[in-house]
Amino acid sequence: MEITDIQIKKVEGEGKLKAYASLTFDDIFVVHNIRIVEGDKGLFIGMPSRKTKTGEFKDVAHPIKQEFRKKIEDSVIAAFNKMQ
Repeated sequence: MEITDIQIKKVEGEGKLKAYASLTFDDIFVVHNIRIVEGDKGLFIGMPSRKTKTGEFKDVAHPIKQEFRKKIEDSVIAAFNKMQ
């Protein structure tokens, strides 16, 4: 599965949330609302999630393998940094 498009929407303000990303895979499947967040060790991504009845957040979509998560994170952060 290849990432064929990345769209970044910056968030204005002073908070830790820097932007949202939408990723298209193989030109046929898109995932919206991937968060780009500034953490203590630099930028990282948060996958789309929803709040459950108990108040906790659960990912709606996420990679199963660590290698693919790293590929997504590296690609999204590189696209975000290009906008700077």
